Amino acid sequence: MNVPCNTRLTWRLLFIFTLASGAARASVSDSLKSIVDAGKEDTVQVNNLIALSKSLFDSSTDDAFKYGKRAEELARKLNYPRGVAYALKNIGIGFYNQAKYVEALQNWQRSLEVFDSIGDKKGVANMYSNMGAIYYNQGDDAKALELYLQSLKISEDIPDTLRIVTALMNIGAVYSHKKATQDKALDYYSRALPLSEKLGDKDAIGTCTVNLGEIYLDKGNDTLALDYFHQSLKAYDEDSENVPYSLNDIGKVYEQRGDYAMAIKYHQDAYDKARKSDLKMDMAQSLLGLGNSYLASGEVKIALAKFSEAESIAKEIGAIYELKDIYQGLSASYSRLDNFPNAFKYQSLLIAIKDTIYNIETDKKLSGLLFNFEIEKKQSQIDLLTKDKALQEADLKRQKLAKNASLAGLAGVFIIAFIIYRNYRQKVKTNKILDKQKDEIEHLLLNILPQEVAKELQTKGQATSRFYEHVSVLFTDFKSFTKIAEGLTPNELVAELNDFFMAFDEIIEKHHLEKIKTIGDAYMCAGGIPSAHPDHPFQIVKAGLEMQQYINLKNQHKRELGQAEWGLRVGIHTGPVTAGVVGKKKYAYDIWGDTVNIASRMESSGEVGKVNISGTTYELIKHQFECTYRGKIEAKNKGVIDMYFVQNGALPTQN
Repeated sequence: MNVPCNTRLTWRLLFIFTLASGAARASVSDSLKSIVDAGKEDTVQVNNLIALSKSLFDSSTDDAFKYGKRAEELARKLNYPRGVAYALKNIGIGFYNQAKYVEALQNWQRSLEVFDSIGDKKGVANMYSNMGAIYYNQGDDAKALELYLQSLKISEDIPDTLRIVTALMNIGAVYSHKKATQDKALDYYSRALPLSEKLGDKDAIGTCTVNLGEIYLDKGNDTLALDYFHQSLKAYDEDSENVPYSLNDIGKVYEQRGDYAMAIKYHQDAYDKARKSDLKMDMAQSLLGLGNSYLASGEVKIALAKFSEAESIAKEIGAIYELKDIYQGLSASYSRLDNFPNAFKYQSLLIAIKDTIYNIETDKKLSGLLFNFEIEKKQSQIDLLTKDKALQEADLKRQKLAKNASLAGLAGVFIIAFIIYRNYRQKVKTNKILDKQKDEIEHLLLNILPQEVAKELQTKGQATSRFYEHVSVLFTDFKSFTKIAEGLTPNELVAELNDFFMAFDEIIEKHHLEKIKTIGDAYMCAGGIPSAHPDHPFQIVKAGLEMQQYINLKNQHKRELGQAEWGLRVGIHTGPVTAGVVGKKKYAYDIWGDTVNIASRMESSGEVGKVNISGTTYELIKHQFECTYRGKIEAKNKGVIDMYFVQNGALPTQN
């Protein structure tokens, strides 16, 4: 598993403590609505509005917000601070469920301040825990840890065992992220376990023990890991949705020990229980475990069947981390069966999904930086307003002192000077922090987006799709790719493609072109976006010729070694496109339009070793390159199109 399993279970525990169950909320919503509609304006009505708001989070976020706002307004009108605090808490939860973390944090901060003003320590501890959840979700472990520790201290002072367990579990989750701090995670989970047993909370006991087991398994102590996994299994009710998870963990221990029969038994038990409750994620993980165990035991065909079934479920629920391991298993299985085309297919899918995971994790880090940057920016604005007010008050004081005595006035001047200097130092420090975060954001964006688009996204928070009247698009593809793949192992095939595409990356960078994407063995780039370059048709044709020259040189070397040669087709067309950023959770720059489709047809209608261009592109470069007219050629779904071959190795006649 790439996402720490203990994190998943800790979050489940966290929301047991912060929210009522979905079933409970659904059962009370209707009755509460009728009570609220008939109620009078008093503290009872405030509490009913808060309860109603809380009950609607699953079914209607808009209504949950509406009743939460009504509760806050009425509580302020009645001067009922406890009601204000709980209303703000619920509004924050609503924003959290919508992934609007800045707004959630602001409401929880206000809720915390009200709880603190009325001496409600449980409320304060709860808000610190919830605020920690936001920073944890944004990848800021240091800030999350600070808030969780504050929640723990207050919970221990009260004392409140339930919140102590929550805080200990959350702190353990933070420390479990890195091997260097896993011992601290063990300490906090171990402290939480006896308290969970004291409460008699079966889910908390099961979560503690499974988390302890996974850390020990990661540390190589499979004996202790197995003991804790069995404890977790014993803690959960037989029909608990957590049971398959523990069974799969036990299966992993036996798989590592080489006891594949026992591994298969526990993974099968996990699958049967998960299937009974229609727990898709656990079903996929169980089948993945079965596939790995069968493959390791030499039952390759059975392993293939289990991996294929796991793939179907994982695709259905979008479980990309599981898909990565499944693709790896499928590639290995097909390779063991000497089915190299399918082995390469899944090796390619594995590489693609690794890129997807990298982009998601990069995007998460970027979102965290943007979140921190926005929080810092808002806080710095508040600080500046506060400092301005302090300066104004200090200036009035200085004037008063000047009237009373020149010495006192002089002292006032020094006070003002000191305040200005101190504020200047603080402002410089704040700006340095913001500048550093801006640099990190820009660096991450430039890894996945064109510079102009990255700047727009950073400045405005979104990137607008744009229409470009004049863009040149290039496609490449290798002929008889499947046949070549049959003669190479998956790793050899991927290594070859990687060499080719890295060379293509260097070529297009030299000619100021923008890489769009790779699709299997195909490569796509464009010129004239996102910044206009008048000579992009000339540059993209030169790039196409250089790609063919590079492949020719590689093939000469392959002929000398007696290896299979690669045949490259290149197609180019020029015309209008729409370009923009695709996705909300994962940024990707792409282009659309008939120009893209025609460029693809230029490639598929071309020949190996040639650069095939459309009549439109030819008219733009005909005075710069020698070309051979091919006539009007049928292009799939596009009718007949004028096509030209640019002479191989031809040099431009003018620049």
